[in-house]
This record gives sequence, C-alpha cells and structure tokens, in this order.
Amino acid sequence: MSAPIVIHRPSPTGGRRVTVRGQIVGLAHDDRDVEEFIRRAGLFDAEDLLDDPAWVEWRGGRAHQYQAA
Repeated sequence: MSAPIVIHRPSPTGGRRVTVRGQIVGLAHDDRDVEEFIRRAGLFDAEDLLDDPAWVEWRGGRAHQYQAA
C-alpha cells in the first residue's frame, strides 16, 4: 500500500504538486502549504505527518525542499 499523501518533484518554476488519495489538492511552496492542504482534506496533526512514510511520500527531490535544483 502506498502513502495517501504524495508530494511530487519540484516544478521548474518552484513549488511541488500535492496529491491526497490520488486527487490534486494544490501546489505547495513550503511545508505550511502542505499542512494546510492536508488539513483541508480532513486529516489532523498535519505537521506530524510530513515525516511519516506511512502517510507521506516525497517524490523526485529531497523532503521539505520546494525549489527546483
């Protein structure tokens, strides 16, 4: 089973697409954005979830970095 929250690779213009259960919920430019998207999706304690691989999968870049290399 994969994580329900996926933070995709940084885009060339900055920010990372975030999906929750396969649905695009927004473009995050920092952890606060991700936390807000998770909260809006009905999940609580979002800041505690960001480093939990059972909940969040960081794809194509280092966790917590939102600018393209």
